[in-house]
Amino acid sequence: MDKLYLIKIGEIALKGGNRSFFEKRLKKNIKLDLRGTNCIVSGGRGRFFVEVNKEHSAQVEEVLSRTFGIKGFSVVKRLEKNIDKIIEEALIQASENIKETGGKNFKITARRADKSFPLNSYGICCALGDAILDNIEESVVDVNTPDWTINVEIRETAYVYSHVLPGPGGLPVGTAGKGMLLLSGGIDSPVACWLMSKRGLKIDSIYFHTYPYTSDEAKQKVIDLATILSRYTSGMNLYIVPFTDVQLKIKEKGFEKATTLLMRHAMVKIADRVAKQNDAGSLITGEALSQVASQTPESIRFTGSATDLPTFRPLIGMDKEEIIAIAEKIGTFKTSILPYEDCCSLFAPEHPLTHPNFEQITKEFIELELDELLNTAALETEKLYLGGE
Repeated sequence: MDKLYLIKIGEIALKGGNRSFFEKRLKKNIKLDLRGTNCIVSGGRGRFFVEVNKEHSAQVEEVLSRTFGIKGFSVVKRLEKNIDKIIEEALIQASENIKETGGKNFKITARRADKSFPLNSYGICCALGDAILDNIEESVVDVNTPDWTINVEIRETAYVYSHVLPGPGGLPVGTAGKGMLLLSGGIDSPVACWLMSKRGLKIDSIYFHTYPYTSDEAKQKVIDLATILSRYTSGMNLYIVPFTDVQLKIKEKGFEKATTLLMRHAMVKIADRVAKQNDAGSLITGEALSQVASQTPESIRFTGSATDLPTFRPLIGMDKEEIIAIAEKIGTFKTSILPYEDCCSLFAPEHPLTHPNFEQITKEFIELELDELLNTAALETEKLYLGGE
């Protein structure tokens, strides 16, 4: 192993007595996403290390940059706890930083976890700062707006590093239970998945396919979205529900203006069944308040009543520009805007009901007598595993 990464955690550090549970899960997720690299993941109590061969460094950095629970990471140099060795490495990194940035204003930070080391944190900063000022012409200490920083940590050994690359923060996937995402081909639901994964939820997805009214291209689009999302969720199961018969009966027998709401209610009922069959304790949707007709308070009350599971709606107070910005950041936007319509848009009424009476629309749904069709759709659901690679 010829390259070493130091990983810094964020919110995990606040978890008190449960901290080891979160740290173990983070290590497990890193190992899972780096399988095939023969990496070594070690450490704990606030600092983790990944050792890997140099040829895998690009893969490692890509994985660490998207792994929830990681606040930041750096390539580090591991040294014996000798101040002369530390100064020597600091001078090397200082010269490299000047070449990269063109600036000579610098800052030193030091953290001494090993209190037996003869210099305290302030003493380490002074020793390195003096060495750089003495050996690098025109260098200037600037603790407020430095062009570059040298960081030193004294633990079981000494670590010296410069650049801290950002991670996504949040909590490790799998530390908050398991949920089922209602995944459409649109912009919103993939963003909802990413946001809830960031809170530690392990997520599988369910998609409703109305063949031949929705095309195989529309189905592939959703598979592609789930594949992108699986990179953030350490793998994902995608459940594809044959929804044609349910949708046609609603279209034929239901009140036309309520078609979208009745379909949405049926979807949630099926999602509830598939979730419970697969040990998911919650549902996740991409609903944003009043964005479309099915997302008014009255509409959400009705569609949400189809399940007794908690339903997370992380986009509920966001506007479209905020949602699009996240979609672009996580790499789902270009796939989401491909021109393949989903079943809801194809069967949407021209003037949809926006403020349904709860008792009246609930009665209408019951009168459709969909239970047998819903059971069949749930039983005939196709399962795909997307490995997160």
